[in-house]
Amino acid sequence: MKFRVVCRKLYDYVRYDLKEIAFPSSLPDPPHIKKRPKLTWHDRWCIFKEATRLYGASWVRDIGPDLRPNDYKKAAEDEEEPSSGRPGSGNGKKGKSSEPSVLEDLAVAARGGAETLKPALRRIYMARASTYTDAMKNFVETYQEGLKDQLQEKAAEGDGGRQQPQQGEEAAKKPPPPPPSS
Repeated sequence: MKFRVVCRKLYDYVRYDLKEIAFPSSLPDPPHIKKRPKLTWHDRWCIFKEATRLYGASWVRDIGPDLRPNDYKKAAEDEEEPSSGRPGSGNGKKGKSSEPSVLEDLAVAARGGAETLKPALRRIYMARASTYTDAMKNFVETYQEGLKDQLQEKAAEGDGGRQQPQQGEEAAKKPPPPPPSS
């Protein structure tokens, strides 16, 4: 009986404890986390097909017209519609410009590696820096105009306090003209 107990304890030590000592596992998941069921081969195949389709679609901008002739035919037809003179036909893009957005530009640049990403990031940085500079110049100009107006008002009040204005002068006094807009 004791031999059997010793063998069992040794077996449990090797099976559980030694494995945990040699190859420690991460902390267990919290109790509210449910484990995902194993995927079937069919599910894996469907996921693989969808992933490859999305990956291929992400490269569409980089592929030339000879590999996607149908898309370019549709785009050419959309461009011909406004020139055909149909009222209300629009350009088919519903207000979107042909210029790529900043996010699209970065995505394409990121695919090209560091050589193409650096100029794209530089363009974004320069655009933001120029916008910030313009905003600061505008702020400083308007602040100086407001300060000049306040100083003129205080100077006018200071002059008015020394001399006693008559009743007719108050009515004839005009407010200072607004600052010139630039």
